[in-house]
Amino acid sequence: MGKFIKAGRVVVLLQGRYAGKKAIVAKVFDDGSRARPFGHCLVAGVDKAPLKVTKRMSKKKITKRQRVKPFVKYVNYNHIMPTRYQVPTEIQPAAMVTDQQMDTPDGRVEAKKYVKKLLQEKFLQP
Repeated sequence: MGKFIKAGRVVVLLQGRYAGKKAIVAKVFDDGSRARPFGHCLVAGVDKAPLKVTKRMSKKKITKRQRVKPFVKYVNYNHIMPTRYQVPTEIQPAAMVTDQQMDTPDGRVEAKKYVKKLLQEKFLQP
């Protein structure tokens, strides 16, 4: 059977804190790694999506409601459901988050900021 979970695939998380949330596969580890000896992938996703806005709302309220809260996480293959959707080519999943960033807490914060900027930009300019 071919490998269908590749970088750029949209997945839905099934277990844990982010269950039901959508994410993008950034990097795939089919054979596992030393720290995680099972098939897993590195995902970046949307924890809190933007809310609906109306004309009556103030600019301050609109900017507050248009925020995107991201997450980055290693996930076991058993805990994700791949969808038929792929991310457009202008968003490069491999550039979103790297293994080196995930090693340190500061790196994770940096990765989340980059993912937030990318998703926010894509949301405002579809």
